[in-house]
Amino acid sequence: MEQIDKNIVEEPLTEYGKYSYADYLTWTMDEMVELIKGKVFKMNAAPKRVHQKISGIVFNRIFNFLEGKTCEVYEAPFDVRLPLKSKKNEDIFTVVQPDICVICDKTKLDDAGCIGAPDLIVEILSKGNNKKELKNKYEVYEESGVHEYWIIQPDEQTLLIYTLAEGKYVPSKLFTSGDIVESKIISGFKLNLDDVFRDLD
Repeated sequence: MEQIDKNIVEEPLTEYGKYSYADYLTWTMDEMVELIKGKVFKMNAAPKRVHQKISGIVFNRIFNFLEGKTCEVYEAPFDVRLPLKSKKNEDIFTVVQPDICVICDKTKLDDAGCIGAPDLIVEILSKGNNKKELKNKYEVYEESGVHEYWIIQPDEQTLLIYTLAEGKYVPSKLFTSGDIVESKIISGFKLNLDDVFRDLD
């Protein structure tokens, strides 16, 4: 029998089940989970301080830039449902909580969060979630049409941007302290990585 991925919730769910957003809405668990292609993944315990500091800096920069503009920025916990065909709860098999996401089409926003691909997603890696972010989420973000996917690695103090081109992600160079990164999706937005990675000790 295949070994159970330690990130997959085992009880009361089964590792071989395929669960929908309709199921997700009925769960009353103590821990937070994400649903990726019907499989349930445990969220890590409360993120480390450095993760939260980086998230706060990046969110703040984007929020201030977008003030008075059409796009809106949200930070976790915030449900993003990624339907492939139908938007019915029972037909949605991916529900994620990105660290930060930007949505420019306000018809995608409702009381439950976002339904459909955000324009930009930022994920900050933590020990234990690298596989989920680098493989599982990469795949669903690409197929769902997330235009830009930023991955920040706090330990290495790097940022990598995947930009969607003809349905496939194209990686940027690896950015680090001293670099100023620009978003192709949020026109005019620039992020100085010295501000992001300064004083992390």
